[in-house]
Amino acid sequence: MTVRKNQADLTADEKRRFTGAVLELKRSGRYDEFVRTHNGFIMSDTDTGERTGHRSPSFLPWHRRFLLDFERALQAVDPSVALPYWDWSTDRTVRASLWAPDFLGGTGRASDGRVMDGPFAAAGDWPISVRVDGRSFLRRSLGTGVRELPTPAEVESVLAMPVYDMAPYNSASDGFRNHLEGWRGVNLHNRVHVWVGGQMATGVSPNDPVFWLHHAYIDKLWAQWQRRHPDSGYVPAGGTPDVVDLNETMKPWNDVRPSDLLDHTRFYTFDR
Repeated sequence: MTVRKNQADLTADEKRRFTGAVLELKRSGRYDEFVRTHNGFIMSDTDTGERTGHRSPSFLPWHRRFLLDFERALQAVDPSVALPYWDWSTDRTVRASLWAPDFLGGTGRASDGRVMDGPFAAAGDWPISVRVDGRSFLRRSLGTGVRELPTPAEVESVLAMPVYDMAPYNSASDGFRNHLEGWRGVNLHNRVHVWVGGQMATGVSPNDPVFWLHHAYIDKLWAQWQRRHPDSGYVPAGGTPDVVDLNETMKPWNDVRPSDLLDHTRFYTFDR
């Protein structure tokens, strides 16, 4: 059984194995397929039309499947690798261990946002091929787009919400999913993307490997919410236009439903 660990607790060998597997996926071309998939859904998901990966109830199960596919791709390279998660409510400064040169590298330089250290700094090892502008290198601007990452108290305020989602099932909705995604309220998920900056603040956000650690923590928060509110499940159950109901299949896979992904323990556990 795969165990996803807090990145702050990774050993030096676990960090090397994770970054090594990520780099191998990049070399093989497999990594950029994930970037294309994510950007395609960012561009097509709208509040007034079909929405699957974002702005909708299936935001959480869609990304759970997306992360599972990525984790399995990593494990095909190195079976020992699991996705770590970044608890940005605790490790919330530019000096946190994940930004060290032995793991993800740090913020970008002031002139152009280019990341200058760590395993993803060299354009030869980490060319940005799926991009929104002409720059072909990894960019970050930690703490520039927004100054503060979410606090534990803000996370708790969202976990306390008793309802998963509600009409109109888009970015205007109330409920746990939309407050976690960040279109309303204290803004958790979206704020972290903007705090990191660079590619993370765009539809091609998986170009930055921190994307996976961020979403692994979002996934963990969903699991915590499920344990806290066992009688408040995924909605809508059926008959809802433009969104994925509980037992409808999700694109692009068309072989998995939100109901298939409600129990993460079928696939992996968390260290705590």
